[in-house]
Amino acid sequence: MMKKLLIPLIIIVLSFDLLAQGGNIIEEEVDPSKPTNLYTQINTNLESSFSDSKNLFGLRVNVSYAINPDNLVLAEVPFLYNDTRKKFGISDSRVRYFAILKRNITKKFIAIAPFTDITIPTGSYEDGLGTGTWSVAVGSVFGFVASPKLALFPGISYVRTTKPKTDLIPENSKFAGNGISFQFNASYSFSKNTFLFINPTPLLLNSNSEWKMIWSGELNLNHVFIPNKFKANVFWRPDFTNEINVIRLGTTFFL
Repeated sequence: MMKKLLIPLIIIVLSFDLLAQGGNIIEEEVDPSKPTNLYTQINTNLESSFSDSKNLFGLRVNVSYAINPDNLVLAEVPFLYNDTRKKFGISDSRVRYFAILKRNITKKFIAIAPFTDITIPTGSYEDGLGTGTWSVAVGSVFGFVASPKLALFPGISYVRTTKPKTDLIPENSKFAGNGISFQFNASYSFSKNTFLFINPTPLLLNSNSEWKMIWSGELNLNHVFIPNKFKANVFWRPDFTNEINVIRLGTTFFL
């Protein structure tokens, strides 16, 4: 129980600290249309996840802290309700470290950004709120400017997942996995304040000596209502392989 409470407590404490300092953090114009621009921010998302086996509803909160313009740490906690199990609680949490190794290599090649992404099994598998597995991805994103309105951010990472920790799955049916994840993120700016991310995210995963391609993607439409301070977004993540659809309505406060 203490582990489940620790991460949201850290986020709440950090959020109040950042709010208290907010006036001193932003020194230049915020441009969130490029994911290699790193900012301190608080994101809240109303989330719905639909599949044949269960539906999940709730709130996903994450705090991103820009240590400096080239280093960022993110902590994320979802609070979800499973309508099949009639259970509410914390789902699997996430911690991410993102760095900019090099900027403005050429006029078109704008960034090399390695990252580490960890998913923590804080959600209960028995209640249908978590996967019961740890997941670690280590890789890099590369930034390119194709035109004044279009920027491309392809990426690749190595992924490792552990065996699920639950008694509901027989031990001889539990398998760890490893593989390669890709992203082909494109950012298109309709105007200075409105932009769209389109991001196919295929994953090639090996589990029990069998390779499987998991096809998924992301659409994320954003609008900045108050420059340097506030934006909102609509997000859709279809997982075509597992037939899961995630929809989020989000807000972002830049601090």
